Amino acid sequence: MERRRVVITGIGAITPIGHTAKESWLSVRGGVCGVGPITLYDPADQKVKLAAEVKDYRDEDFLDKKEAKHMARFTQFAIIAAREALSDSGLDREQTNLDRCGVIVSSGIGGMRNTEDEHDRGLSKGFDRVSPFYIPMAICNMAAGRVAIEAGFRGMCTCPVTACAGGTNAVGDAFHYIRDGYADAMLCGGAEAAFTQLSVGGFTSMKALTASEDPQRASIPFDAERSGFVMGEGAGILLLEELSHAQARGAKIYAEMVGYGATCDAYHMTAPLPGGEGGAKAMAMALADADVAPEQVDYINAHGTSTHLNDAGETNAVKAVFGDWAYRLAISSTKSMTGHMLGAAGAVEAIFSALALRDGFLPATINYRQPDPECDLDVVPNEGREAAIHYALSNSLGFGGHNGSLLLKRWEE
Repeated sequence: MERRRVVITGIGAITPIGHTAKESWLSVRGGVCGVGPITLYDPADQKVKLAAEVKDYRDEDFLDKKEAKHMARFTQFAIIAAREALSDSGLDREQTNLDRCGVIVSSGIGGMRNTEDEHDRGLSKGFDRVSPFYIPMAICNMAAGRVAIEAGFRGMCTCPVTACAGGTNAVGDAFHYIRDGYADAMLCGGAEAAFTQLSVGGFTSMKALTASEDPQRASIPFDAERSGFVMGEGAGILLLEELSHAQARGAKIYAEMVGYGATCDAYHMTAPLPGGEGGAKAMAMALADADVAPEQVDYINAHGTSTHLNDAGETNAVKAVFGDWAYRLAISSTKSMTGHMLGAAGAVEAIFSALALRDGFLPATINYRQPDPECDLDVVPNEGREAAIHYALSNSLGFGGHNGSLLLKRWEE
């Protein structure tokens, strides 16, 4: 089977550091920290007081009041990012075969707030009187469904629910779907909005979140003093296109998608394999998928959550795949700025990887102070820097043992 080439022609994002992809990338270049006090509810009675919320968000600034009323927050974010990606791409849908266009958008948790609110309503008024919009608002696949309705894309529409790897799986699956001839264009990515007392409490009780109350010492990937991740929210959506389809309409191209690997640890509900073998296999698969040698990779956007097991395991995985080259490439975590956006993380980080390739810029791991001998690679500490980047790898590792890696190539005519 002929393997068609796939490129990124549109990007959209709403994140803790920007309301658009452009704003978010400018914040990455400036090393802006999106972590701050929780404002979406009163956290006084809980251990965790910090989060990476989307700042100054009012749905009426982005959406019609009526449509926003029947969208969960995560779906709102997905629609906002998808509209930006479509507009950015310049795709003329009237001149496009929409049966050959699809949607893959992940969410790890979906409408948690809606579930909690409707449960309270059921307790007080009876469960047969919960909102008729509850189910179609809360289910994880509704962001994908609403994006498809918004875009008019009538091809495959699906939602991988693979925890923190979901956004990466969505982009990788869309890449393969186009490459193997099943579609010409795909909107893909992830969306998440899970800030509730229950969800934060659940992550806290399993000791996944940091209890630090200092925003500068909370999301600190690869730092010896890391103590858990900071939850984030938002969405990232990419428009992927088959190369000739994009060129025929004169589309601008951010980067080329060239490889994808996905594996499972088959080991533990939440902990990764101690040696990082599952993540290593996903990276190796992405390289093999693209027929690219390890020494050709210049930058890795790490999963880099700021938990002890993840960061040490991912470092081991990089060493296993890249050998001595691991010490010559750069590996940073933009979660130091955005927090961990769960099902949206991989998509947003794929966008940042594409922009890193375009601009020749290595994002920093900000707020890094204490080196950890277990994480002894070049984590681009504190300050981003200019560099010639030809290939970039973006990693995601999720609860359930899900691992995904995307390999992107700098676009050159």
